[in-house]
Amino acid sequence: MKESLPTSGDDLLAQLSALANPHRLRIVAALHQGGRRYVSQLAREIGISRPLLHLHLAKLEEAGLVTSQLELSADGKALNYFEAADFALTLTPAAIAIAAASLTPKSES
Repeated sequence: MKESLPTSGDDLLAQLSALANPHRLRIVAALHQGGRRYVSQLAREIGISRPLLHLHLAKLEEAGLVTSQLELSADGKALNYFEAADFALTLTPAAIAIAAASLTPKSES
């Protein structure tokens, strides 16, 4: 397992935001425990709709916590397989200080 600091404060925020949802935690857990799954299979296992699952998977993939691969089945159907990325977050005050120094400034309106 790769253990490293996020490359930036923005990356850390994206990862923490992606993990701050019970559905997304269940998705990562299911992919870790059971290996790669295609969307319909994962939706049935987690107990949520495919459109909602797609939204959560997009957020997780954007944060680098899951990966996907589109494959064709024997009958020609396109199946999008997802699996948990190999990651480890070490959250310490020092890691937060480093990340905070690299945050992209956001203008407040």
